[in-house]
Amino acid sequence: MKTLLAGSSLLILLAFASCNGGTAEVQKKAAVDTANFTTVQWLDTLVSIGTINMGEKAQVKFLCKNTGTKPLIITSAKPGCGCTVADYTKEPIAPGGEGWVTGAFDSNKIHGGGDIHKTIIVSTNTSNGTEKYLVFTGNVKGAPGDKVVLPTKPVK
Repeated sequence: MKTLLAGSSLLILLAFASCNGGTAEVQKKAAVDTANFTTVQWLDTLVSIGTINMGEKAQVKFLCKNTGTKPLIITSAKPGCGCTVADYTKEPIAPGGEGWVTGAFDSNKIHGGGDIHKTIIVSTNTSNGTEKYLVFTGNVKGAPGDKVVLPTKPVK
């Protein structure tokens, strides 16, 4: 009886996994099929995180709106460097609906402080450009290069 129950549970889990994989595959195919292209309006493409201290983390959020007649599919959001981790709306966004892309920035993963200019490249199924560059800027203070140390005694 236990074997039958375990086997049934495994089959159910495999069925769910294949359904999710199938959905992702259908979305990927729709994203490259020009008949399924839609249009997108990015509500913000440049965000400032302001000034943060070295060691702090910041999160940015970019919003978009599906202005077309087909579902909007965000297929990927790739950060330009290892100091940022991107996430995005995984489900298709209905016409008129809104989605998002986030960037989690970790100042511990950069070398030195100062002004930052980071990019996330987003791929979508849109006729008005399938790639969009989202940018966030800011300033990181407190890095070792930001401090000037003066000697207390004259150097001979």
